[in-house]
Amino acid sequence: MITYRDGSFPPRPPFPPWEPGPPERPGRPGRPPQPPRPNPAIQPAQVWVEHGEWPGRLYERLLNQRIVMAHGCLDGESATRLCAQLLTLDAEGEGPIRLELQNLDADLSAALTVVGVLDTLRVPVTAYAAGRISGPGLCVLASASHRRAYPNALFAMSEPTVSLDGPVTTVALHEEQVRTMLAELYARLAAVTGHEVDEIRDDARRGRLLTVDDAIGYGLIEALAEARGPAGRGVTGLGGPGCAAGLGE
Repeated sequence: MITYRDGSFPPRPPFPPWEPGPPERPGRPGRPPQPPRPNPAIQPAQVWVEHGEWPGRLYERLLNQRIVMAHGCLDGESATRLCAQLLTLDAEGEGPIRLELQNLDADLSAALTVVGVLDTLRVPVTAYAAGRISGPGLCVLASASHRRAYPNALFAMSEPTVSLDGPVTTVALHEEQVRTMLAELYARLAAVTGHEVDEIRDDARRGRLLTVDDAIGYGLIEALAEARGPAGRGVTGLGGPGCAAGLGE
């Protein structure tokens, strides 16, 4: 090691650019890391994301094709919205309506509200069942002009669940209303399936579960959902000519 007479060291020569410098001493701030330069030959990936109320936009496009969807638990608010869509399509055109029912259950009063609107429409409505259709949701299905089912559909017959609260006189009045609505529910299912009302009521109390084949034999649905056919042919939103002919029966 070379030192001067006064004990100092000679100046350190600069390091060549191709050699790394000495490690930083503890406590000395280092140079912040520099981000790598982008390679112009590699384009970054882009992911398309639609912002905004995308479910509303999608449902609007379906409505333009005269397709209405109902899923989940049909309560008073959703029943009002569904009725508004059905009435709008009935007023705007003469073509049939496709009603998609997916994993549908319903409050008793909400189901009967939709049933009342379905009974007054001028145009035919074909219901397509997917997933599990249960309780009063079966009454909505049964009120359509035609009834189809996807291969994965299940139909659960069950008694509606109703909770009553309030003074004794009010509860008694509500009980009478519930009995009247239940009678309407079972009568509608009996009229569609050809079974007796008492048989429908017993099956609901036992919680009978129907597959698609069972539901066809029971009379609840007419057939499996058919192929929609080539795009741009047949009735708008309902598939090819075969489907359109079936709706006119």
